[in-house]
Amino acid sequence: MKKILIVAATAGLMSLAACNGGTTNTTAENVADSHEANAAIYDDAADNTTNAAAADVLENAADVEENAADAADANAH
Repeated sequence: MKKILIVAATAGLMSLAACNGGTTNTTAENVADSHEANAAIYDDAADNTTNAAAADVLENAADVEENAADAADANAH
């Protein structure tokens, strides 16, 4: 009976070790997705404004969000 338990425990531990292929930081991925969504909103707002100065500010804000998304995405891996 002890041999069966030892074999089963060993098989269980080996299967757990085989599954450890690396983890992904899903929080960082979610943050990156959020920044990308914000960038898209800023881009859309810049496209829909008739004020050139406001469009520049919104495009700059979109660039900032895209940079933040890139940084978060780099942290996810």
